[in-house]
Amino acid sequence: MNEDFMQRALRLAECGRGRTSPNPMVGAVLVQRGRIVGEGFHPRAGAPHAEAFALERAGPAARGATLYVNLEPCCHFGRTPPCTRALIAAGVAEVHMAMLDPNPLVAGRGRAELAAAGIRTVVGEHRAEAETLNECFVHWITTGRPFVIAKFGMSLDGKIATRRGEARWITGPEARQQVHQLRDEVDAILVGVDTVIADDPQLTTRLEKDDVHHPLRVILDSRGRLPFHARVLDSTLPGRTLVATTEAMPADRRRALRAQGAEVLVLPAHAGRVSLPHLLAALGQRQVTSLLVEGGGTVLGSFFSEGLVNKVWAFIAPLIIGGHAAPTPVGGMGVERLAEALRLERVQWRQLGADLLICGYPTRTQSARAQVEAVRARRSRDVLASAAQRD
Repeated sequence: MNEDFMQRALRLAECGRGRTSPNPMVGAVLVQRGRIVGEGFHPRAGAPHAEAFALERAGPAARGATLYVNLEPCCHFGRTPPCTRALIAAGVAEVHMAMLDPNPLVAGRGRAELAAAGIRTVVGEHRAEAETLNECFVHWITTGRPFVIAKFGMSLDGKIATRRGEARWITGPEARQQVHQLRDEVDAILVGVDTVIADDPQLTTRLEKDDVHHPLRVILDSRGRLPFHARVLDSTLPGRTLVATTEAMPADRRRALRAQGAEVLVLPAHAGRVSLPHLLAALGQRQVTSLLVEGGGTVLGSFFSEGLVNKVWAFIAPLIIGGHAAPTPVGGMGVERLAEALRLERVQWRQLGADLLICGYPTRTQSARAQVEAVRARRSRDVLASAAQRD
């Protein structure tokens, strides 16, 4: 029965997907003598936590009850009071938590506070599921950078467009609908300026529902080539646009972009392009916990080569495009040996209409991982040096 109640808490937590950032998704179930007496989930940042809803619905029945929650209850004051104090005051007898909260403000302190009050605590039921559910939050709170999802759609022979640049539509309507669902769940979406010039996308979420979330649009434009008539600069579009650039963008173009309502963020350059580690650090400071990278090939190649991709969403359409000049989804130099190739683990497959969606988490061989770590270490030194200069 324990597993059933924790699974119920995980399902409740899912109800807040795409709406709780920068907070995690949390569901809570209060059980008294094998019967659910109260439950709830965290609907959005600033709203009461899942435990508060469960306690309110349980009322007096919470005394002596057992709580099942997918994340350790908070023990600090934020926008809402500590859940641990509410649980202690309500007389809850036992708390089962799938995982401890990696937030340094909690990190086991919530469990310790409950135990000190005489409440029995149990940790670990469905831990893997709980960690996957809040993978974006866990990555952001522990690294200070958003969880990066690389997304691309390609033909069966690995092309994202014809040799003349025609790319609409390689995948079918079901796959495109799934992409909009993903946009509805992430904090930000990123493309390079070449993609804007070639496709003029809106980068909005188009779903037939009332509560639609439009992620922050991030455009990489190192030198100032973003057309002023681009749709991402249309002030009538929902959502906001941030142009990440370098000192190479002329000051008058920066002023013009800001006049059109875009935010312009000037970052250090690496090899003439926006430094991606600096960008991720800046987004993380803005509480962007998840970033969807949609392309193009040069941008995706840079994210992959620097080891900055946390998850891959690859849509494969059953068509053959062919041609040496037809672009592929991941550019850059690539690896020299298959042993150095990035592989996906924990792979999941799903059919969407005629297309196939493959999701997984990148992993590398030891030698390739060492190369990436060397790049990261060099970038980290650059970031620290820049910060020291600013101080």
